[in-house]
Order: sequence, then structure tokens, then C-alpha cells
Amino acid sequence: MKIKVKILAFYLPQFHEIPENNNWWGKGFTEWVNVKKAQPLFEKHEQPRIPQGNHHYNLSDVEVMRWQAEIARKSGLYGFCFYHYWFSERPLLEKPLVNYLETPDIDFPYCFCWANESWTNGWAKAETSIIMEQKYGDESEWRRHFDFLLPFFKDERYIKEDNKPFVVIYRPYLCECMVEMLEFWESLAIEYGFSGLKIASQRFENPGGYQEIYDCFDYHIEYQPGLARNQMMGKKTFSQIVRARLHDFILGRFNKDLSFCQKAAGPIKVDYDSVWQNIISSVPGSEKAIAGAFVNWDNTPRHARRGSVFTGVTADKFRHYMNLQIKHIHEKYQNNYMFLFAWNEWGEGGYMEPDEINGNAFLEALRKAIDDTK
Repeated sequence: MKIKVKILAFYLPQFHEIPENNNWWGKGFTEWVNVKKAQPLFEKHEQPRIPQGNHHYNLSDVEVMRWQAEIARKSGLYGFCFYHYWFSERPLLEKPLVNYLETPDIDFPYCFCWANESWTNGWAKAETSIIMEQKYGDESEWRRHFDFLLPFFKDERYIKEDNKPFVVIYRPYLCECMVEMLEFWESLAIEYGFSGLKIASQRFENPGGYQEIYDCFDYHIEYQPGLARNQMMGKKTFSQIVRARLHDFILGRFNKDLSFCQKAAGPIKVDYDSVWQNIISSVPGSEKAIAGAFVNWDNTPRHARRGSVFTGVTADKFRHYMNLQIKHIHEKYQNNYMFLFAWNEWGEGGYMEPDEINGNAFLEALRKAIDDTK
């Protein structure tokens, strides 16, 4: 008997104001600022993306999250994977997550992904600088972080496997103390009545000298479409790679001074079908692999001509490829999870929420793809 695939969508909480963002980017900044200012950069480029009914919501309103959970459940999603941010003894962008915790009647499962990297201005400027540094500290810092997570772990809606809360770490290799920290968290989890933790890495690049870190993880998520694009780059000819690198160099080095280079060069266009075909034909990287999937990709709201855009995207294609990926999981993977990019990454083009162009088409496509594989 086939086990139902549990599809979790990555969820970005940066659709409400915080003092830090107001200070860095101007009063009133949220991710909607980038989304609204986007411009079409070539013929038939669908920008700016507009939420259906101009619903540029504020995630500090818990009723928005109630609405999101309702339409997500109807589409067949199993749960949300909320991005979680923790810097130097305190969280950031935590208000929607705390509101969700304090509203137990929103009956929709969730887990956390700790986005454990420094914040930079790289999405806005070619010359990147750090605006909020990620530091890891010692056991006292690890305990403070765990104490913040503990009420969520205790929540009945928080996703657990064998009484172990499911936690995703974005880039494990960025933390040299990751093994020690996770062992400490594991001991704390047991102390509070859990059987431990289930830990997954979101970005599983070539571990190289970090094998010890990756070995301590229970799962590795094949984060898409990033992994597929990296694999496709590895198959490109030398001349194709040179052209792509030259494109990036021109835009990165001269984008302030030579506006004509911007108009001539960007953004990079990528074929939607090619990326998906790479995903559904790939072999899991290990027994620990969790399959990934994606809706769409277009990060020009953040990066303008330095960005990249997937072309040939339709809801029918999304349904078709999700159908194949669900079957792929049944045939090739050792677990029944799938992590989807994304629920509401409007600034990077990966969102399931209804918009003015497609309405509910992608939500309906997911529902149909799940029904197709029953």
C-alpha cells in the first residue's frame, strides 16, 4: 500500500514590519516593497506579480495566517515549514510564528527551518556587505535558542516523527559547532520529554570537509530548484559556463556605471521544463534524501537584471510534474516527505497563493496532482 506523501511548503514570514528592516531599508519595509516595484524586463515577462484582489497582507494579523492555512489545507498541502531567524540571543521576524502558536484553533501542521546565515544587502547591491551577522555562541546561547523553540515543539500541531520534533537547518556547514550544538539540543529535548530531535539539512551542497556535520543529520532535503540548476550547470559545456560567468561579471562589476550593459544582458532565462525533467529523472543522493519540488522561480523583484527567470511556466505543467514527483517518491525515496518551494516567496516567484494572473490555478493544480496519484 502506498503511503501518502506529506508535502510541506517553505513559508517566508517577512511580510510585516520590524524596526530593523525599517532602519536598513526605510519605514514600512516588508517583502511587498520589492514585489510592488518589480518591472517587466523582456516581452511577456509577468511582472509585477499582484496578489489576487490586491491582497498585500500583513502577517502581524493572525487572521491572514488562518486564511493561508485554510487554502493550503484544501490544496492538499500537509503543512508549512516556517523560516525561523535567531541572531545573538534573540529572534527576528518572529511575530507571525508567535501569533500562530497562540492561536491553536488554526489546525494546520508546521515545523521550523532555522535560516542560519548572516543577513546581507546582496539582494539590493552588487557589492555585498553584512547587516546582521549570524553568531552561534556557546551552550548558554544554544540553551536560550532552544528555550525559544520549546513552546513550539510542545504544540500539538508541530510536526514530530517518533516523538521527535522535526527541525530543518538551512546551511549546516556555516556553523563549525553544529555537531556539538545539535547534541546539546538533543539532550535538552530528551530532558523535556521528547525522544530527541529529527534534524534535516535544507541545502545539501557537496559536503567536502564538512562530512562530520552532515553525518549527524537524519535527513537531507533536495532543495529545488537550486539543486537541479546546480546539476544542470555541471552538465553544461565550457562555452556555456563562460558565457554565464561573463554575464554575471558584467552585471556585478559594472551595473552602477554602465546602464547599457544591464539593458543588454540580464536577466538569465531558464527553461521550466528542463529543470523539472532533471528533478524527476534524478536518483536520490542517499537514503537520507528528502525530495524537493518547486512552483516557479523569478527573483527579479529582488535582483532586477542580475536575477534569473524561469520561462514556459503554467499551472498544467506544475500539476504534471508534481504528479510525476509524487510517483518518483513512491518508487525511489526511503521516506514520504516532499518540501516545496514555496508558499509565499513572492520576491523570488515561488508562491502558491492566488494572484491576479493565475487566480487559484496552482492551488488547484496541486490538489489535482495529489488526486491523480491516489
